[in-house]
Formats: sequence, structure tokens, C-alpha cells
Amino acid sequence: MRITVIEHEADAGLGYLGRWLELPCDVVRPYRGEPVPEAAADGLVVLGGEAAAWEDERWPWLPATRELLRRSVADATPTLAVCLGAQLLTLACGGTVERGGNGLEAGVSELTALPQAASDPLFAGIAARPGPVPAVQYHGDAMTRLPDGAVPLMTGAQYPNQAYRLGPAAWAVQFHPEATPDIFASWTAATGLESAGRLDEQVRAAAPALEWAWRPLAEAFTATIRAAARQRAGDLRTSDRG
Repeated sequence: MRITVIEHEADAGLGYLGRWLELPCDVVRPYRGEPVPEAAADGLVVLGGEAAAWEDERWPWLPATRELLRRSVADATPTLAVCLGAQLLTLACGGTVERGGNGLEAGVSELTALPQAASDPLFAGIAARPGPVPAVQYHGDAMTRLPDGAVPLMTGAQYPNQAYRLGPAAWAVQFHPEATPDIFASWTAATGLESAGRLDEQVRAAAPALEWAWRPLAEAFTATIRAAARQRAGDLRTSDRG
């Protein structure tokens, strides 16, 4: 079993997810000229980046990435779409992404699980915990209308659409469960935020809580990939006997 990963830029890699997913990852780097595949392997992760989800002229691989996401949803391939990835999934499946009306959301925010999260394969453990959950944020665009059929899972004060599930096995998260303190610091350094020092320290101080919050999500996503692969193998054996 393998996971296809779409990485949009060098300083927005797998981070924590590279340690937590427990399956080999085939990282595709279209910014280096590597083609986006037509279909994912056993699972798909689409990471974040500075692009806006609709900026196809500046980032010519975005249409292929949106099509890969659309196909993965249609095929029920386990998919985790992060920040820009979540926005691409939203556009690919008929939702709306716009410049955020509430400004840049950066640093550590507190998110709240919605009632539907309690029965979700990835978010049930998070929903069972008391109180809000910390998450790393770095985005200025927002998912303002979710695709038809989306199940909202988490919300926040600055931007309400923080996580949703689409179909049986595709999840979009506006925040960054993968972002280590060093990755986050590379983003603030690149953008020259006046509050960079304070935000970097905020993320570094929250690191144990962030790992506690999001490692179970990555492990649950791995379990979803394994279960889907077993189901496909069983379907193939049944088909062969027929």
C-alpha cells in the first residue's frame, strides 16, 4: 500500500504527517516539472502552498490536481486535502473558495468539533475530547461554500469551515496538521510578517498539544487506507470466483 502526495512547494512538505502516516509516500513535486498523476495509489494527500486555488496561469498544475481530487472522491480513494489542497478539493467538487473576508489566519487557533464529527472515522477521537482543539493556521483564502453533500466536521471563530468530509473517504482540512514549528517558521520568514516572532513562538509552545491532537487523525487516515485496500482485494477475489 502506498500514498500519493502532491507537494506544491519545497517548504510545505509532509512534516508531521511523514512520521505519522505509517505507509510509504510517493511525493509528486509538480513545481519541479513532475506530472500530476491521473489517479492516486491507495491513498491521496494534497498539501498546502501559497497559490490561490484558482490561479491556474501562475500554477499550471492546479487543474490536474483538481481533477485528481475529483476522481479520488468519485472512486472513494481515501483522501486528505490540507489548506490549499482543501480549497482545491472544494472547487473541484462544486464549492466556492474566495479571498477571506476576515484577513489572514495565522498561528495557533482553537477549533471546535461539530456534532457530525462524533461518528466520523477520522474525527471521532477528536470530538470525544473536551473543549476546543489547537491547530496551526496559515491562509488568507477561505472555503465559503462547501460542495453539495459535504459533512462539516470542525469550525473556528475566524473562518467557520475548517474541516469536512465528502463522500465516504475524502476529508478537507483548512488548517495544517502537518506543520512542525520549523515549517511554520519558514512560512513567516518568507512572508515577512511583523508578528512572525510571536507567532513562531506560539506554534513552538503548542507543539506537544498539536501532536497530541493530530497524530490520531493521521493514524486513523492510515487505517482508512488499509481498510479500503482490504475491501478492494476482497472485491477482486469475489469477482475472480464469479
